Amino acid sequence: MHSRPFVEVVKEQLESESLNLPVFHPIALKLQGILAATDFSIDQVVALIIKDQALTSQILRLANSAFFSGLAKVTTITDAVIRLGAREIASVAMLASQQSSYNSFTMPELKSHSQLLWKHAIGCAIGTRWLCEKSGYKQLAQEGFIAGLLHDIGCLLILRVLEGIMLADSGQKGVSRELTNEIMTAMHAETGYQLMQKWNLPEIYCTIVRDHHKEQSDTSDVLLTLVRLVDHACRKLGLGSPPEPNLMLAATFEAQGMGIKEIMLAELEITIEDAMEMVTVTSAA
Repeated sequence: MHSRPFVEVVKEQLESESLNLPVFHPIALKLQGILAATDFSIDQVVALIIKDQALTSQILRLANSAFFSGLAKVTTITDAVIRLGAREIASVAMLASQQSSYNSFTMPELKSHSQLLWKHAIGCAIGTRWLCEKSGYKQLAQEGFIAGLLHDIGCLLILRVLEGIMLADSGQKGVSRELTNEIMTAMHAETGYQLMQKWNLPEIYCTIVRDHHKEQSDTSDVLLTLVRLVDHACRKLGLGSPPEPNLMLAATFEAQGMGIKEIMLAELEITIEDAMEMVTVTSAA
């Protein structure tokens, strides 16, 4: 084991400019950029996606999956964009790119950890989108999906760094799950925020990545509040961590502040659990 604290080694790696971190897909990021402009065209979106064969096939598969199901199969990216809308396609592209990032670990202990994180990310993405639609913030549903998907991106980044350290040091016998959790808990929000800034992602997401564990004094940032509430729901259900069945969602600051009643919270839990079944199918496909 290293003579100095492991956390320091991780910090040093994170600050290293040479760190190669394929955490975001460049095309998924460029799509976010195109859609930030008001005058984009569907042709621009399609041209960008079809540059990458793997991403194209993943987008088509997801467009035809239970996540975004339509009546007839879509067979081209143009069809997929027309069916789902350009903004939805950006969500699907981010989903597809994140899925491959979470699936790319080679070390078994890190792979199992990344699968737990992936379930939590998906649960938060689908839960936040659903909650935006049901609680009177339909216009935020798309952003809600991406915010939920990315809020714990710092955890994925830390796992990447841990894998790099372990692969580079043959004497390193692996890191215990407890230590991994400890490092992620302590560092993931700030680490994720720095990464989002580095990749120039919209401020709305950067803020959520940075502040989703901070004590909130008001609910003026609606999206942050909804992501936090869904994060509680995922924790209650045990997505990414041991279940906390006694967690009373209706008693949380977020539910009280937003006036979200128990019946809607119960539906939210069911929605997230249904999403988990879809994820298992999608991952296996």
